[in-house]
Amino acid sequence: MTAQHEGRQKAAAGLRVAMAQVDLLVGDIEGNTDRILEIAARARDELGADLVVFPELSLCSYPPEDLLLRPGMYLRCNHAIERIRRELEGIAAVVGYPWQGAEGTFNAAAVIAGGRILGQYHKQHLPNYSVFDEKRYFRPGTEPCVVPVAGVPVGLTICEDAWHPGPVAQAAAAGARLIVNVNASPFHIHKGREREEALADRVRECGLPIAYVNLVGGQDELVFDGESFVVDAGGRVVRRMPAFEEGLELVEFEPVPGSADGHLRPRPGPVAPLLDEVQSAYQALILGVRDYVNKNGFPGVVIGVSGGIDSALTLAVAVDALGADRVEALSMPSRYTADMSVEDARAEAHALGVQFRVIPIEPPFQAFLEVLRDEFRGREPDTTEENIQARCRGVILMAISNKFNRMVLTTGNKSELAVGYATLYGDMAGGFDVLKDCPKTLVYRLARYRNEQSPVIPERVISRPPSAELAPGQKDQDVLPPYEVLDVILEMYVEQDRCPEDIVAAGFDPEVVDRVTRMVDRNEYKRRQGPPGVRITRKAFGRDRRYPITSGFGRRRH
Repeated sequence: MTAQHEGRQKAAAGLRVAMAQVDLLVGDIEGNTDRILEIAARARDELGADLVVFPELSLCSYPPEDLLLRPGMYLRCNHAIERIRRELEGIAAVVGYPWQGAEGTFNAAAVIAGGRILGQYHKQHLPNYSVFDEKRYFRPGTEPCVVPVAGVPVGLTICEDAWHPGPVAQAAAAGARLIVNVNASPFHIHKGREREEALADRVRECGLPIAYVNLVGGQDELVFDGESFVVDAGGRVVRRMPAFEEGLELVEFEPVPGSADGHLRPRPGPVAPLLDEVQSAYQALILGVRDYVNKNGFPGVVIGVSGGIDSALTLAVAVDALGADRVEALSMPSRYTADMSVEDARAEAHALGVQFRVIPIEPPFQAFLEVLRDEFRGREPDTTEENIQARCRGVILMAISNKFNRMVLTTGNKSELAVGYATLYGDMAGGFDVLKDCPKTLVYRLARYRNEQSPVIPERVISRPPSAELAPGQKDQDVLPPYEVLDVILEMYVEQDRCPEDIVAAGFDPEVVDRVTRMVDRNEYKRRQGPPGVRITRKAFGRDRRYPITSGFGRRRH
């Protein structure tokens, strides 16, 4: 029997592929290898899979950033690949890792089985936009990789490759009958639908089914949502794994009846629903907080709760992510804090079952005013005194964090951070900002969504006008446009990179546009000093949007 004939006979039996949607830790090569071997054994023994597929760069996880500049990274990854080659039995595995050879450094994936590396693929399209910086580290590959697994020719591609026609077409031309695309594709709102539309385009071009396997989990500000899926040769999604959770699912690819050239079709199975904008954003916040706190080894968190909507939503997310026993809520009223603010903060803490304490800031605030009395003599109170109050709170929160090793979760939203409506070393002090990429209007939608699950945020918190409560009768809209207006301007200026003239042409008041865009520009220095936070939009502050602090671009001269 010829090898070609034997391959055709095996192909007639189809291929059983396990998609491993896993949460891995960047840099933990030994721990990630343990998980890969354990999951591969489960895929073999519990699911009867021929092939198990892991995400992009699964050995070191994604994004490893400048760990890729350390020679030890490649030594450890090579040792891990050798270990997998020795210990993997009875199943083939697709594993991603950085590979360094004579021709350079590549984002690679290999098929490993039977004690051998059957084939290695190098990613061809290296993203260098948004949060991606792969050209800093890798050279692009040029060649397809098609490997027979149980007699079925399987073509490998990596993440961005599937957004372009070339690599998939190469694999099809090289004889592939199934495309496996391994990914570390970070979440933003509506990303799942965008991926599936891109993969449907590739399927229409190559006429082959594609199994898309994505990383899940939080890594610093990025969240990977999983949502691995399978597209059949007609471009239809016939399998989809749930978003924001680990999973191991078997997909059976069976011969197409009457096909003489080994074409396969995936058997339909569970198709998890695509989450809507608010559902997906909330789940991303939960996963981002959980993994940031847990992967950095903190036993719990402490949150300053003001009775306002931002801290209320942050508290709810923290409890949903970590459990009530790992969350502490702290109210720090000032002379300007309304009684109802403390009442509402207490009510939410009670509804969520978290520890709640009150520490008034009047004594330290008064002490600072006394210390500065001679310095400030003859000057009227202004934002200076307001900021001192916020900084009193920051000192108290950080002291509790230091003493009890609880991370401080800050509560600023994207709208406030955009225009600098936040206090350095005050309400910006902390380890992680849950709502950093949530515009204020989305904060309200998320709060109402959370209350639909169970009513934990008092309705008064949602309905009352927002206020920092740092001065008598203070309201956010004393200094800011209505958030319904502000957020649209910010989306156009920050996320769409539209110029002020374009925003005015869209119907917005020129004076408001000028004031808002000036505030965004001059507060870059504040944002640089703030903590990281969960990215949920197409363009978040930080990795996505890197503007100079000192700049004359766009400076208005009168």
